[in-house]
Amino acid sequence: MSADSRRTRGAIGESLAERHLVTAGYSVLERNFRTRYGELDLIACSKHALVFCEVKTRVAGSRGGPPDPLDAIGPKKRRRLRLMAAQWLAARADEERPPRATLRFDAIGVTITAGGQLAKLEHVEDAF
Repeated sequence: MSADSRRTRGAIGESLAERHLVTAGYSVLERNFRTRYGELDLIACSKHALVFCEVKTRVAGSRGGPPDPLDAIGPKKRRRLRLMAAQWLAARADEERPPRATLRFDAIGVTITAGGQLAKLEHVEDAF
């Protein structure tokens, strides 16, 4: 699979995850925040949490990578996500946040059909 098709698949998954979050009552603050460690897919907030969300997308029936998208978020990726979140927070140190808001790391696994349609979406709050 080419890098371009992976980017396209990832963008589809992120759009589906963003739509899911908005429907669930979250406000999406930013998408694809780039740091020296990588990219934060979605940063959102709910009434009680500031959420850094990692989105993993797979095509149903494909043989590349783990069959379940969430299995691709291992300890190394989790460490990098924490570093990226710290950079995002530092870049916005002057912005006000609700005093009771907690920080949370969520994971969203998206499975799409070969045609790019949603087959399954799993949102794990406080995943790590």
